[in-house]
Amino acid sequence: MAAHAAAPTRRRISTHGWGLPVTVGVLYGLYAEVNARGGGALSWGQFWLGLVSAIVLAVALYALRRYGHTLPREARGAAWGALCGIAVGFLYSLTGASIYSSTVLGLVVGGVSGGAAFYLFYTHEDATGHPAPY
Repeated sequence: MAAHAAAPTRRRISTHGWGLPVTVGVLYGLYAEVNARGGGALSWGQFWLGLVSAIVLAVALYALRRYGHTLPREARGAAWGALCGIAVGFLYSLTGASIYSSTVLGLVVGGVSGGAAFYLFYTHEDATGHPAPY
């Protein structure tokens, strides 16, 4: 009898998990840089601010999308709310607005988006936290 070896298979690299976070991160970084610039010329500090902002948001989005399902729905909703609130509050603070108005806007956006995320998770999961069969 001849021994048959299994043909090696290649694993294809998929950008499915990184596509949305990178796109949102790049757009967020560009918007942060434009807010910090305020219509003037681009400086290296503003460039690095936009780049770091893009990387931080992209990694946070990837982590929440990849590992968020391990959290209970309440904590997952709070995590999405915190991410949205911090991101919006930071962008608003770059426009020169006061820290109080940036904080209030971040809290409002975080509360609304966290509540919406919780509602979405609550209505699309069964009691054990698994996706409901349709």
